[in-house]
Amino acid sequence: MILDRSWRLLRRCTLAIPLAALSAFAVAHDSSVGDIRMVHAFATPSLAGSSNGAAYFATLENTGDKPDRLLRASTPVAASVELHNMGMDPQGVMRMREVDAIVLAPKASIKMRPGMGFHLMLVGLRQPLKEGATFPMTLTFEHAGKVEVKVVVQTPRADAASAVMHMH
Repeated sequence: MILDRSWRLLRRCTLAIPLAALSAFAVAHDSSVGDIRMVHAFATPSLAGSSNGAAYFATLENTGDKPDRLLRASTPVAASVELHNMGMDPQGVMRMREVDAIVLAPKASIKMRPGMGFHLMLVGLRQPLKEGATFPMTLTFEHAGKVEVKVVVQTPRADAASAVMHMH
């Protein structure tokens, strides 16, 4: 009887420990500063021969009552980071342009995905971005201040990627 209970407890612990470790990793990958919450910072693996890359957030959220703006970003893996927006122009042509800031309205969030919308352009990569690697990125918000986030390099899921690929 005692051996049977011990065996069941051991089995539960064997399952619980890896699950706890995975959930801790998921929580640790989110960051916040002031009223701004950053969920799952990721970059796409760099293309062969490209000196540029792109980083995104599953969600960039302002939980506060006042607007804030992402003013700049920096990372040791690139010479500079530019804030970009990609979208259709009135003629139906996909265009990418650098923006001065990414505005976060109060109680609103932005989802960043490859191929459309906002992203952080990593200019002058110092090394290729390889699947599974991580790197730090410092973000500066107008009101919330500075925060360092951990960026994971990963291939986007098929349902998250647009048909328009982000080529530079």
